[in-house]
Amino acid sequence: MEAKKQLRQLTPYKPGKPIEEVKREFGLEKIVKLASNENPYGCSATVKDAILSEVNQLALYPDGYSAELREALSQFLHVSKDQLIFGNGSDEIVQILSRSYLGEGSNTIMATPTFPQYKHNAIIEGAEVIEVPLVAGEHDLEAMLQAINEQTKIVWLCSPNNPTGNHITESAFAAFMKRVPKHVLVVSDEAYYEYVEAEDYPETVPYLQQYPNLVILRTFSKAYGLAALRVGYGIASEEIISGIEPAREPFNTSRIAQKAALAALQDQDFIKACFTKNRDGIQQYYDFCEAHGLYCFPSQANFVFIDVEQNSDELFNYLLERGYIVRAGTALGYPNAVRITVGSAEQNEAILTHIAAFLASRTTV
Repeated sequence: MEAKKQLRQLTPYKPGKPIEEVKREFGLEKIVKLASNENPYGCSATVKDAILSEVNQLALYPDGYSAELREALSQFLHVSKDQLIFGNGSDEIVQILSRSYLGEGSNTIMATPTFPQYKHNAIIEGAEVIEVPLVAGEHDLEAMLQAINEQTKIVWLCSPNNPTGNHITESAFAAFMKRVPKHVLVVSDEAYYEYVEAEDYPETVPYLQQYPNLVILRTFSKAYGLAALRVGYGIASEEIISGIEPAREPFNTSRIAQKAALAALQDQDFIKACFTKNRDGIQQYYDFCEAHGLYCFPSQANFVFIDVEQNSDELFNYLLERGYIVRAGTALGYPNAVRITVGSAEQNEAILTHIAAFLASRTTV
């Protein structure tokens, strides 16, 4: 028996190199992972108690409707409870949308490079993938509009974009939505929403009142620090949510994850503190790049994408040998760039010291 032919051209998603593997490979005791855009400050202290409160309930299925979390999040976002859908990370919402709308004879439009799961899921569903190259790290919205035709089902916007960190401005987003045909779903993936500083970043939730073809994705994996528990969510019209709910697996978010997300949502002081530390960390990288004459893409996320003007695979291996895991840009079409999660001030300072040593070794060769 053979699996779908589409799967033959795909490889499983590969996260950053595991810490334990790096320890064994290089005989290191300490590893700093700055490859997966995790929160270096963990999660709210209230989450632990929330998790412990569910330990005695592990024999029971979770609430498939996520009622308690749904109620709290609807109040927090000022939307109806029926405008929310929860997933095992926002990755699953991407999968649900792809399963619901895409198939043979349809197409979907996205930037390149961007979050790879849009393309991955579209290929599995047999849809045509139309990729529009970024321009200086930003979505080419005009070219994406021009690519839309009668067979287009979904346009994916990743803002801030992964891996570049660039965002789509309020004016650009508003102009784009006005011109997108009503039969096309626009998915605004805002996984790094809580880290955004830019004043011209659009608050997209109010757009739902005017555009029934808009879906917003957010997650508890990044700023909220719950990556291990996998809770993401989508916000859309009640019609869209009710339409895609049958594609959601039952009990797809665990009891522990729901309780943890609820506790995390209620501690906005923690989110504010992480935001401030993250912006300070980004400034460390900006200052480093300015001092060394390197280009750093302007980031509104919790990572930076730096053109090091050297082979990124060589830098990746150089850092790996010293206990630092990052992402090389080679597979993304940026062979001289690396994506680095913004860590604590100490972690940033340490990795930048190593990068400086790497650059110095190349100039003396």
